[in-house]
Parts: sequence; C-alpha cells; structure tokens
Amino acid sequence: MKIIVDAMGGDNAPYEIVKGCVDAVNIKEGFKILLVGDEKQILQILDESSYDEKRIEIKNTTEIITGKDIPTTAIKQKKDSSMVVGMNLLKEKSGNAFLSAGNSGALLTGSLLLVGRIKGVIRPALGAVIPSRKNDVLIIDAGLNSECRPESYVQFAKFGSQFYKCMYNVNKPTVGLINIGSEDKKGTPEVKEAHILLKKAAINYKGNIEGNDIPAGEVQVVVCNGFIGNILLKFLEGTAKFMFNGVKEAIKTNFFSKIGGLLIMKPLRNFAKRADADTVGGAPVLGINGLVIKSHGNSKAKTIKNVLIKTITLIEKDIVNQIRLSIQGDINE
Repeated sequence: MKIIVDAMGGDNAPYEIVKGCVDAVNIKEGFKILLVGDEKQILQILDESSYDEKRIEIKNTTEIITGKDIPTTAIKQKKDSSMVVGMNLLKEKSGNAFLSAGNSGALLTGSLLLVGRIKGVIRPALGAVIPSRKNDVLIIDAGLNSECRPESYVQFAKFGSQFYKCMYNVNKPTVGLINIGSEDKKGTPEVKEAHILLKKAAINYKGNIEGNDIPAGEVQVVVCNGFIGNILLKFLEGTAKFMFNGVKEAIKTNFFSKIGGLLIMKPLRNFAKRADADTVGGAPVLGINGLVIKSHGNSKAKTIKNVLIKTITLIEKDIVNQIRLSIQGDINE
C-alpha cells in the first residue's frame, strides 16, 4: 500500500506535511509514502527525523500551486506542480491514494480533469465528518457542487452510505436530506424531486431533516448541495470554537469557577477532541476513479498523521470500488 502526498500543498508546507508523514510511518505499519515536491526541501526535513527510510520515497517537482492560483489555469499550466504530478501518479496506479492540503479548488478541478469520474457518476462530491450527540455525521456534498440535479442527491447519498459503512462498520447508515422542514412539500423544486427519488433509492433514507437535527445526530449521512454543505460545515466549526472559547472565559471568571473548571477539564478536553479538525479532518472526493483526500489548508503534522491513518482504512475497505459497484447498479437498472 502506498499513499501519494502533496508535500508542497498547504499553509505549513513542506515542514508540517513531511513531519506528519514521518509521524504516521512511525506509529503505523503496512504502508509506504511517496512525497511529491521539492526534493531538496523534503530531504532537509527528513534528515532531521528518525524513520524507516525504506517507507518514504520522494518524487521531485519544480512547481507549486498556491492558494492564489486560479484552479483550472493552474491544473492546465503547472504540469510539474506537486499537485498535478501527484494526481497523475494516482491515475497511473503508482499509489493507492492522493492526499493534499493545497488549493481546494485546484484539487477538486484536478480530481475531475486528471483522475476522472467513475462511469455513471453525474458529479463527484466532497464528504466531511462532524461530531454529533449520538454519532459522527457525514455531510455530503460539503463544497464541490453549488447546484445539483435531483439525481445527484441520490448519488451523493450512495457515496456517503458507502463511506460511512467503510469507516464505521455500519451496514445501513441512516440518510437524511437537509431541508427547511420535514414535510414532503418543503424546499426548492430540485430538493422536492430529490426527496421523491431518495425514497425510492436502495438506501436507508429517513426523509427530510432540518439543521438542528444534524448536531442531534438524527441521521448518519446528511445529503445537500455543496453551497448548503459548505455553509453548514463552516458554521458548525465556527460555533464550536465560539462555545469552547466562551467556556474557557467563563472558567477564568473567579476563584470558584477556576476550581470548578479544574474538575471538568478532562471531560471537556475529551469532548473537544471530537470537534478538532486536526483529529477528525480529511475530506474525501467521492465519485472519482481514485481516492483523493483533502486536508484543510492550515494542516499541521498532527493533522496529516491522522488523515493518513483514516486514508489507510478507506484503502483497506476499497471505498472507490464500493462506490463504483453502487453506481453500477444504477446503470444496470
């Protein structure tokens, strides 16, 4: 098993990216890493580290796609960038997955133009995991498609169900369609039709859900278009930070609150880990002919290490082929 990593993508590249790869190799057996990027910079970082040198390889590149680059232009013109070379290596089957913390738009564009869609897929989707009161919840699409055909919502539900099954060993994950109410007649024309199609689909569909149902964990897979999904994701992340910072300030109010804070500090930290993007991060692009994982732009070594561990699980469970089989059923029908 080999995971291709964009060493030059992200705000903290290449240092934190390479360090995260080293940490993952040191705690997990059974896989190798192919670092794609400036060989000189990568070697300088690796020389400071202790690891099994047989498990980390380097592919030298001369260009970098930055956060300021226009996605389509960058993918087409920067052919020797770490991102483009990495995705081409994935397409050539030189690795089992590709991981990047780089330019999100470029990564998603490259996934479509270079890796390509699975046959029968209308549009790929980005999946993002968040915690809830009952269980982890997958939001799909989390930012790739601002507008969708009703049929795409059904495919997103199938992508998400397969992902959830692979990651959490849940045979029939519950699925809900985000809407402004649970009634059948609520929502835009596209969402209304999607609701009808989802009820007929071979998934564990529970119907329309509202925004407050997500943190409550009423379903395990939340289906929406990327416009709604990205807003949901960012709002929930911001709310979590606001709440945790508010609790910290409240604890510091006086002597007695500080004593009480010491008593609840451990459970608070455990809860915070569930919402920590550095722990639960890593969003797969589902519906394409290869496993592409997006890590957030400010990824640190801890983030990359944890995303790599998640990626290993997805490779072992053969997530891409599982999605292919679920879509193949639609084609056969």
